[in-house]
Amino acid sequence: MMIGGDFAGNSTSAQSSQNGKLNLGHAGLEETRETEEIAPGVTYTHIERGHESKHDVYTVNVDFVETKEESKELVKQLKADGYKPYITEIKDHKSNDIDENRIAYLVRVGEFDEIDRAQQLEAALEKDGYTSASTLFTAFDGTKTDGPWAVNILEVDPDVFDGTIASELAQGVVQGKERVTEISERTDALAAINGGYFVVGSRDGTPGDLAGVSVIDGELVSESVSDRTSLMFNNSGDADIATVETELMVESADGASTYLDGINREPGLIRSCGGTGGDESTEEPRHDVTCTDDSELILFKPIYGASTPAGEGLEAVLDSDGEVWEIRDRGGEIPVDGAVLAATGSHTEWLSEHAQPGSKLELKESLLVDGKEAADDEIRSIVNGGPRLIENGELTIPAADEGFYWSTDFLYNFAIKRHPRTLAGIKENGNLLFVTVDGRADNSIGVNFLESAELMKSLGAVEAMNLDGGGSTTMAIGDELVNQPSDASGERPVGDAIVILPE
Repeated sequence: MMIGGDFAGNSTSAQSSQNGKLNLGHAGLEETRETEEIAPGVTYTHIERGHESKHDVYTVNVDFVETKEESKELVKQLKADGYKPYITEIKDHKSNDIDENRIAYLVRVGEFDEIDRAQQLEAALEKDGYTSASTLFTAFDGTKTDGPWAVNILEVDPDVFDGTIASELAQGVVQGKERVTEISERTDALAAINGGYFVVGSRDGTPGDLAGVSVIDGELVSESVSDRTSLMFNNSGDADIATVETELMVESADGASTYLDGINREPGLIRSCGGTGGDESTEEPRHDVTCTDDSELILFKPIYGASTPAGEGLEAVLDSDGEVWEIRDRGGEIPVDGAVLAATGSHTEWLSEHAQPGSKLELKESLLVDGKEAADDEIRSIVNGGPRLIENGELTIPAADEGFYWSTDFLYNFAIKRHPRTLAGIKENGNLLFVTVDGRADNSIGVNFLESAELMKSLGAVEAMNLDGGGSTTMAIGDELVNQPSDASGERPVGDAIVILPE
């Protein structure tokens, strides 16, 4: 799915970078860059491009509506209340992986040079009953602009660099979060960036849990969201961007078997959906949605933390050989040389019947990489993310397939609007690219999915993908923060990071 189409005139097109410059905005924009070598085979580059556009203004979005008729009716109502509304159309005619061309409309009021005036108008609209009104700077909106952009790039030449690139869990366990600068300092990394999507708050699961597949030092620590695009580092030292799907089973000594629903997460809460076994409301991936399932089997490993979450259901405590030590109520210590299998709903019956103390359970974990089963000793690290941006040198953005187009509203807000982004790519010569683009700030407006893909292509990537972004977007050189995170509180604690480690 090619995101962005011609929504209000996107600022870039699928052309190659000119004169080595970034493909952001028109070709004539000014651009400066500074590059330094932080280790043999590892370079860091900071690029500033463009300037605030005279076309960018503060406006008030009154509402987002799905049909032209709704937009006209809202305009009529606003005019009757004394406002001067206008309509901005969202059109995505490059949507290759859906059945229809979806169109939506933004009804807006006002165009101001100063945010204060827009906010005053927003307050007046809310007082008149337009409770969805919100102030927006149009540069963040995916419309034509001159920037500015602040871009940070780590490039690693694996033929020269003697160290290792790996995924590192926050605080070394699934439970909990940690700032990228802290992870970088703790691991003595040369540099680090934030990694995959993760659970932020307890209402969506275990805070810090990766919302997608994760492999750390060869150990599977989180199940996949369907078969989303992920970044892999193999034991051979190679990197790849591919779809990754987990298949999890448990088989008892009496021959009974069943699927495992997940690994190292709160039973019943599936962040971004894409699970198995009757999840509510869907088994399809839906980004930033938490699906539920009141009947699950979840495997907890020592890397989860000290103990499992308490709740209704049963647990089987296993030793390192899969022998059942005990059956207990949910919530208890995880043995450092074993595991815990937690059951809720109807799965408690299966566990009671087939996991008696002294019996054995065989846990089976498989990774399907681009649809083919990977060898057990093949993969060292996997970082979740999505969607893919470039495949075999071509811009390819399967936003609907990967769960970013479950509603037109979500597509607009997540994919078409500009945000901070963290991106990963592989060049034709095998060099790795780790890129952050700051956003939501005066010095950098961010990029959308299409601009992210074009940016990575202009840097030479033939494979590229989106990692977690927004307030999570962070890059550190050593323990020094080199980008400008967008959260008002500063650098956000995240679930994992990609670390570049010296030999």
